[in-house]
Amino acid sequence: MGERGHGDIQLVVFRVGREEYGLDIREVREIIKMQEITEIPNAPEFVEGVINLRGQITPVVDMRRRLGSGAGEQSRDTRIVIVETEGSNVGIIVDSVVGVTHIPEQDISPPPTGESGFVRGVGRVDGRLLILLDVQSMLPDLGG
Repeated sequence: MGERGHGDIQLVVFRVGREEYGLDIREVREIIKMQEITEIPNAPEFVEGVINLRGQITPVVDMRRRLGSGAGEQSRDTRIVIVETEGSNVGIIVDSVVGVTHIPEQDISPPPTGESGFVRGVGRVDGRLLILLDVQSMLPDLGG
């Protein structure tokens, strides 16, 4: 991976379905193992429910549903990534966490036209494409 340059963005990389996605590491609070989720009546379809995270009731979003991939099977690699959005924590269920990487800003292309509003851009890491997500637009109005 080499030395980290000044124009680099550090990303937490995770997999949902067959795709890899990245979130700015500054938006990620922690990564936890899957746990019991309490369903909420009348929540948006992509909201799985809530968890009790050290006394904080935290909404949890199923990223497969949010990204339009449909629900998937959970495995021992399934994780909940806790992200901060507008001052509140929200959990996102991902199939697996790949790791942390950095990517030079100049290697990030703007999202293709017609792409959903929560894609910040597309980057190339080690010869593979990585979709960078915008947490604020992806998780609207879920903070407590």
